[in-house]
Amino acid sequence: MNLLLQTTQHNLQGQIAVTGSKSETNRLLLLKALFSNITLANTSNSDDSEVMQKALIGNDEIVDIHHAGTAMRFLTAYFAVNEGREVVMTGSSRMQERPIKILVEALGQLGVEISYEKEEGYPPIRIKGKKVTASKVTLAANVSSQYISALLLVASKLENGLELTLEGEITSIPYIKMTLALLNDLNIQTSFEGNVIKVFPKSEVATKEMVVESDWSSASYFFSLVALADTASITLSSYKENSLQGDSELVSLYEKLGVKTTFQDNKMTLVKQENFKFETVKFELNNTPDIAQTIVVTCLGLGIGCHLTGLHTLKIKETDRLEALRIELTKLGANISVTNDSLTLTASENINHNVKIATYNDHRMAMAFAPLALKVPIIIENAEVVSKSYPDFWNDLKVLNFQVSELF
Repeated sequence: MNLLLQTTQHNLQGQIAVTGSKSETNRLLLLKALFSNITLANTSNSDDSEVMQKALIGNDEIVDIHHAGTAMRFLTAYFAVNEGREVVMTGSSRMQERPIKILVEALGQLGVEISYEKEEGYPPIRIKGKKVTASKVTLAANVSSQYISALLLVASKLENGLELTLEGEITSIPYIKMTLALLNDLNIQTSFEGNVIKVFPKSEVATKEMVVESDWSSASYFFSLVALADTASITLSSYKENSLQGDSELVSLYEKLGVKTTFQDNKMTLVKQENFKFETVKFELNNTPDIAQTIVVTCLGLGIGCHLTGLHTLKIKETDRLEALRIELTKLGANISVTNDSLTLTASENINHNVKIATYNDHRMAMAFAPLALKVPIIIENAEVVSKSYPDFWNDLKVLNFQVSELF
């Protein structure tokens, strides 16, 4: 499905209820599988969370998680410590190109048996679940935080808990802290001192309802819309000012892009600041790489430059996001350069019209480019890919009076 996006509306007003955080939901789904007396509310309706849920409640020997990278990593750890269960974890062709070796070797330190069905280091993998008594793992600190969170989520169910030592500079600390905070909410004891994280064993937790906050990564596209509009006031729910999600850094980042954020009654309102003086921005996104696509597109639309660093994990996402951004932004007329961990956009006032944006099976490519419709008509190819994290996205744009037309 290819969509043409355009609008004559430059005064954006509206209220949007955003689906629950995929990051929180997937963590809590795994914890619910470990502790059945937990109940969940406001869970994400994303493809990734549905795949995760299906895998956790099913009994299939072959578990296909399609494009869901978080599910691949979390479920690898879950099935590894699920004594007596044997599964083959597989996914899409792109998933079979995304590395899993770091996590497999970390679980190997706990005595878990995992083998590769095809190419070493990549899915599909065969996991033979076993009882784990070992408790110490050492892991490079600059790897995806999902490897680390996968280990932490299952740690309390290990007979002796887990002591995880991270070597080097830690990447994506907010996501690690989110995982630990959710464990703490269940009265599972943890500690995070220096580069050592400990999770203590706990066989049972008290009955509790866990309410998922709405997704901050999904909110990023509305920050972009407000920044690019002439005037705007958009209210989003349900959000907390003191969020567990690392992407809540959007508030401070987009303040430098002309967006003011206020909180009241579990809602946040984004307002375009009048007479704001825009200038080139430099952001270090080591803790929030998933919003890089949104930010660079915002800067293109504003006609300003940006230099974004800390992006090394983007090369192993749904696509190589840095290369995808270089290709698609160049089609729009941008002057952009990328390295293995950074992106630089030169200020430019011209944006090409009616450009077809390829999405590379990456939900964030589709949604990050959509706000440019405030500046020029734009075509999003394979627009249905947004269902991976935000199935209602195109309908929510219509609430803001965008014209969303399917091309045949």
